[in-house]
Amino acid sequence: MPQESAIAMGRPAAKAGGGRLAFVLVVICFAAWGVAANMTDPLVQVFSRIFSMGTLQASLVQFAYYGAYFCLALPAAFINRRFSYKTGLLTGLGCAIAGAVMFWPASLAMTYGTFLAALFLLAGGLSILETSANPLVIAMGPAETATRRLNLAQAFNPVGTNIGVFLSAALILPHLDPATAEDRARLGQEALLAMQSAELQAVMLPYVGFAAVLGAIWIAIALCPMPASGESTAARDHEVHFAATLKRLAANRHYVFGVAAQFFNVGAQTCVWTFTIPYVIAAVGGTEARAGWVLQASLAVFLVSRFAMTWAMGRVRPAGLLAAMALFGAGLCAVAVLLPGWTGIAAVVLCSAALSLMFPTIYGIALDGLGEDTKFGSAGLVMAILGGALMPLAFGAVSDAAGPVAGYAVPGLCFLMVAAYGAFDLRAARR
Repeated sequence: MPQESAIAMGRPAAKAGGGRLAFVLVVICFAAWGVAANMTDPLVQVFSRIFSMGTLQASLVQFAYYGAYFCLALPAAFINRRFSYKTGLLTGLGCAIAGAVMFWPASLAMTYGTFLAALFLLAGGLSILETSANPLVIAMGPAETATRRLNLAQAFNPVGTNIGVFLSAALILPHLDPATAEDRARLGQEALLAMQSAELQAVMLPYVGFAAVLGAIWIAIALCPMPASGESTAARDHEVHFAATLKRLAANRHYVFGVAAQFFNVGAQTCVWTFTIPYVIAAVGGTEARAGWVLQASLAVFLVSRFAMTWAMGRVRPAGLLAAMALFGAGLCAVAVLLPGWTGIAAVVLCSAALSLMFPTIYGIALDGLGEDTKFGSAGLVMAILGGALMPLAFGAVSDAAGPVAGYAVPGLCFLMVAAYGAFDLRAARR
């Protein structure tokens, strides 16, 4: 693409070498928030045991984490619009570093609320990071390959998710004392605090180490020239007409349905992974550490499937693939509910294959053709991650009433909503 055309379409006119390095650094960010998200998923079970609380109350972990995504996505859009995507990346990394470091004082305070505050700050930073990184990848090349390019970048996200689950399985779950809530209630105050302190120290360690890694990424991005992505000085200095932008976005049915689909996609993903451990324990028994390896297998399936789906997308229309895999996921959830045991566990693991293409595909389809509204459109799609805050609460309520096996009906319904969006896009393309 000639340089003039690239600038006109909002594409980088940077040198190829600098653009490749920038792309690699942004891809590392995709892996980084995967580490955080899936290191956090097992914390619902972890805090449920440490503080002897019900599943619904423990699910506030995901409410704090994904609620922060909702709250910080819009401020991130203003940062990107007024300054640049690079400023958004650095701001997000800085907030995430502060949140991860906060796990240290939280482990000393030994209160659930302090950990929730640390998670909120960490996830808020990752929300800014994700709101900046996704549209930046879309802007790093031709529009016709944007969805596939975003799928490629997002393919490295499950690399991080596997690392996150491994860190939980290796560094956190083995240090949980097997004592039940009844056993803990019989302990003296001093013995209970000693047990909780050891468990919370194990929770803290990988997060503080993660903060150090994020710090190194921050330095690398600060020193690397980023492609301009069409962000001229004039554009950045232009007044932000938020009300007009919001009106245009709200009138775009294709975009609005995409936001709804992303809400249910993230809700399904969070439920499937967060409650894999309780499902395995309910279905076949065992410990959290043993069940954690089933979650690790799920993320391995997700990783392999993400690359496979990126390849398939070069041959099959993305919306058609999205609809088919969403229906596949709904069927797997039905199997998990109706056939608990190793068959149900296999279905839960395979749900990750269905999930593998959904986030970037919905993202790319929903942003297609938004033009100057892309930055705020991107924020809306990240705010849709609120589904990861609310749907686990619905799952937790069902789980407390009927058990974690029945709870998999919740992500099953979410998959059906995603399938409806894929079908909607296919119908719109035929008109």
